[in-house]
Amino acid sequence: MGVIWLPNPSRILCFSFHITLLLLQQTAAERELKFVVAVFRHGDRTPVVNFPTDLHKESEWPQGFGQLTKTGMQQLFELGQYTRGRYSSFLNSTYNRQEFYIQSTDYDRTIMSAQSYLSGLFPPTSSQIWNPELLWQPIPVHVIQKSTDERLHFPLRGCPRFDELQNETQTSSEFQSRIQPYMDFLQTMAVNTGLELNHLKILDNFQLWNTYDTLHCEDIHNFTLPVWATKDVINKMEKLAELSLLSLFGIYKTEEKSRLQGGVLVNLILNSIRQAANSSKQRKMEVYSAHDTTVGALQIALNIFNGKLPPYAACQFFELYQESSGQYSIEMYYRNDSSKAPYLLTLPGCTSSCPLEKFAELVSPVITENWSKECGNKDKMKDIFIGFDVAVGLLFIFDLVLLYLLYHYGRCRRRNNYQDI
Repeated sequence: MGVIWLPNPSRILCFSFHITLLLLQQTAAERELKFVVAVFRHGDRTPVVNFPTDLHKESEWPQGFGQLTKTGMQQLFELGQYTRGRYSSFLNSTYNRQEFYIQSTDYDRTIMSAQSYLSGLFPPTSSQIWNPELLWQPIPVHVIQKSTDERLHFPLRGCPRFDELQNETQTSSEFQSRIQPYMDFLQTMAVNTGLELNHLKILDNFQLWNTYDTLHCEDIHNFTLPVWATKDVINKMEKLAELSLLSLFGIYKTEEKSRLQGGVLVNLILNSIRQAANSSKQRKMEVYSAHDTTVGALQIALNIFNGKLPPYAACQFFELYQESSGQYSIEMYYRNDSSKAPYLLTLPGCTSSCPLEKFAELVSPVITENWSKECGNKDKMKDIFIGFDVAVGLLFIFDLVLLYLLYHYGRCRRRNNYQDI
């Protein structure tokens, strides 16, 4: 009888492991990161406003309302360090202006957040050290003026159609079904805070959102809270603040709202990604320092919003990869907790590693070719030309009338002269 040879199971397992490892290494080597976009919220700040019955005044905050705190600076410094570690083999080890670009809204807290972020991302090394006692270097932060900001500070202003949608949202069945369970609570809150709440426009002007935010800031910095501001009350206010953000950009006619709001930023990011894929430009990373509404509007437009207020220093990453096949794909990551790895997000209708063209196709419904027109804004230049044409027309008619009168005046003069003779 012949001997049947049986392979050693441990050898098979070991061999299989090595084959799998080699395949994974080969796949990783063939896939290359080409471009990154990051959009983050500023760090911890002081309250933006107070409410009528607030125990604390603006003078109690060293820099006043709406300003970045030392905690906020540290949060963005840490985010910068995390970004440096995440892309250490991709970004240049030293700052290179051809490779990196950062833009901020025109607010002290976002500009200072961008600067704090950069101090963690690009600490000077070797030849870039200009002061051995200060491991920091100045890096330009590009700022969009508030009056012309149509890409980062949401909700974007100057859009009549969006204002109409907001009014419609307040009275929509979708919104009313969500707000009804809180009606008694809102009555109590009106008394406690001294706010006058318009029940037809219950979340207008961010009143409740700002009140929650003020209490949240005071709690973080160990200020004394009103006796009515219990944990349960603050939790309910947080839910209403989340509803406020969601109703601002979603709940009712979300796609149309997104075309007028978050889709504008989606389009900006998509164009940057396409340029990176279709050209040999040196830029490797674009960063935007903005607000919770910016992150919220962007995520709602992409249908990846988790329903929670983006915390301080929350960051949405977009990574462009070139696959071994030569095709490009996009991966999205959301970092909203510094103690955990970022969450890999999937665009609905695609895979987590979404082919670039598929990504563009899926987001196309929230991208507008003419934002101003869809907003219902009149074409000012067109109005000027129409006004000019009307003026020219009226002047032409006036000239004709004047010529007609002069003609008849001349005839009358000649007729009178004949009669005198």
